[in-house]
Amino acid sequence: MPNRTERRARARQSRRGVPQQYDQTQGRARSGMIDEHALQERSRRLADHTSGEWVPSSDSPSSAGSRRDSSDSSPSGGLQPSSARRWFRATSWTLIALSIVAFLVVMWLPSHPLWLIVTVSVIFAVGVLSLFFVTGSSRRNPHLDSHGTAV
Repeated sequence: MPNRTERRARARQSRRGVPQQYDQTQGRARSGMIDEHALQERSRRLADHTSGEWVPSSDSPSSAGSRRDSSDSSPSGGLQPSSARRWFRATSWTLIALSIVAFLVVMWLPSHPLWLIVTVSVIFAVGVLSLFFVTGSSRRNPHLDSHGTAV
C-alpha cells in the first residue's frame, strides 16, 4: 500500500488538465475523434437530398438576384435615393453623422452648455429611432441570401 505522500502526489497529478471521465482523447491527438458538427451537417444535407460539400450560396449568381424585388431595382446600385423611404433613410444617417460630429465638437468646448449637449443627444436619438421606421423589409435586401445570411 502506497504511503500518504505518494497518494497525495497521485491525486494532485490527476487533478491537472481535463478530468479523466471527460477526456475522450486519453492523451492522444484529436485527429481520430468524430466531428459532431460535420455529422449533423451531413445528416441535414442527406435529409434535404443534397449531395457534395457545402458551397456558399453567394457563389451562384442567381441567389442575390432572386432576392431583389423588381420594384426596388436601380441601375446605379442604390447610391441615389429614388423613393421617399430611401430619402428618409439617407436623412436619418445624415442626422446621425452630424450629431456625432457635433458631439465631438461639443466635447472639446471649454464650457459645456447643458442645452447644447441635450440638443445633440436628442438629434442623435431621433436619427437612430427614425431608422427603425424607414428600414425596408429583409426580403428586399439584395445583400442577404435566401436564409437571411449576409453575402
